[in-house]
Amino acid sequence: MPILTFFKGKKSKGSSKTKAPDRGILVFENTSEVIRAETVLKGEGWKIRVMGPPPEIRTGCDLVIEFPLIEELNILRTLEAAGAEPLQVVPVTSPLLRPVDIFQTKDYGQYFMVRAANMKLTVDKETQAIVNISGGGCPDVPYLALEMVGKPLTDAPAPEEIGHTLCGYALQLAYEEMRRQC
Repeated sequence: MPILTFFKGKKSKGSSKTKAPDRGILVFENTSEVIRAETVLKGEGWKIRVMGPPPEIRTGCDLVIEFPLIEELNILRTLEAAGAEPLQVVPVTSPLLRPVDIFQTKDYGQYFMVRAANMKLTVDKETQAIVNISGGGCPDVPYLALEMVGKPLTDAPAPEEIGHTLCGYALQLAYEEMRRQC
């Protein structure tokens, strides 16, 4: 009997290597389209994540949407109805096609920094006051910094409320991640 169990175990291991992918990537022409598609899909309750594209499928846009592949048809219908269709849908079939997390964190002792794409948000770990905003190159970055630096994370305005550029969007992602981690 143990020999049968041994072979069954081998078979199930081998079958996991040929398992169908469960995640896919939506590739868009530009970041504005990613933001629009994200808004549409999250508004409809889809479980998606904005990520960095793997180098193999980069088209110039530095963001993609990762989604549950089993929902591909319904997601594409939703996006088509909203006029936000992707250029390409790619199943994640190998480690080389996995999207890249756009978040990086760094602990500086007293300070903690979250980077999302090009934008960095740093807070004092003890007071949770925002001590620095940097990165990007958009015209609203100085305004975002002026409105947010010096305020506790819980009292600072959300970047999406006061920013209107890709940098504001990236800072919003950093802000959400910082709130999640703090």
